[in-house]
Amino acid sequence: MTLTTILRVFTLLALVLGSGAATASSRIKDIADFEGVRDNQLIGYGLVVGLQGTGDSLRNAPFTRQSLEAMLERLGVNTRGFNLNTDNVAAVMVTANLPAFSTQGTRIDVSVSALGDADSLQGGTLLVTPLLGADGEVYAIAQGPLAIGGFTAQGDAATVTRGVPTAARIANGALVEREIDFKLASMTSLRLALRNPDLTTARRMALAVNELIGLPTAEPLDPATVRIDLPREFNGNIVDLLTDIEQLIVEPDLPARIVIDENSGIIVMGQNVKISTVAIAQGNLTVTIAESPEVVQPLPFANGQTAIEPRTDILVDDESDNRLAVLPKTVTLQQLVDGLNALGIGPRDMISILQAVKASGALQAEIEVM
Repeated sequence: MTLTTILRVFTLLALVLGSGAATASSRIKDIADFEGVRDNQLIGYGLVVGLQGTGDSLRNAPFTRQSLEAMLERLGVNTRGFNLNTDNVAAVMVTANLPAFSTQGTRIDVSVSALGDADSLQGGTLLVTPLLGADGEVYAIAQGPLAIGGFTAQGDAATVTRGVPTAARIANGALVEREIDFKLASMTSLRLALRNPDLTTARRMALAVNELIGLPTAEPLDPATVRIDLPREFNGNIVDLLTDIEQLIVEPDLPARIVIDENSGIIVMGQNVKISTVAIAQGNLTVTIAESPEVVQPLPFANGQTAIEPRTDILVDDESDNRLAVLPKTVTLQQLVDGLNALGIGPRDMISILQAVKASGALQAEIEVM
């Protein structure tokens, strides 16, 4: 029996055993990435032509004029010194993601965004645009008709805009010209990068991989990295091994954390959030100021003038009827939520209460404010 066959048998056993795990368990492929297997971002600058009078105004966008003149010169048309007054051209930025292991001749999607003062890219066609990587090399060439998700309708007294007509997309609009040199089959050591770094999760991943292979080949280096050294006797397909590893079931461990967005009043609590017994009193101080100015008229045949007399009404409500409420010690997240809901307060007041409880030391969790 070969080593590859043994690995597959261990994989099936791991999947069977993992099926009875907690609902929070996840596959390794869902919580970690193999280092080096990733997308690469590309960017380019180009011209869109064929617009129906909604392109850049050449006076306000000198880069569009210079690009148009340079393009025409490469095609044998000399326009230097002439007054170009077209509004059917727009300068755009083109972006794309080059997937891992893309080969020459494959096609990828591109996004196109207006750079100047163009009103809409509807009906336009992107001319040949080289897409560069971070190293300055050309990895793809983009060209084709644009597809936008919005429109603009304008009349003499009103304008209606739906979506974003200055952003577009070209499906399969770029042709890959250069491959990224990454030889996965010749690697003798792999590294797993956790998407949510955690020491406990990294150790569990290493134990699961070692149990699969049957040798201590995996080692957690830090909360975000697990290194896997391939056994010397391994002579199978590395892709098969990675497929078996990424299907292993691991239960991620997350720190107790509360995420707060004060702008929208959103509160998200993690499963491990706990609270000690505390007493809470909450009352809102409301101050209402109403202005009702009164016009004062002078008496008949008097030398006075009409005047406006200010009148201000101030009402203060401190809701003094609120009393202390005891929030008991919680064991589960549901108990904590039930205790907070029993106070009968809104999300924004709850944010202030959680921060105050954290300051008192009764909240065993980290608060992160977005």
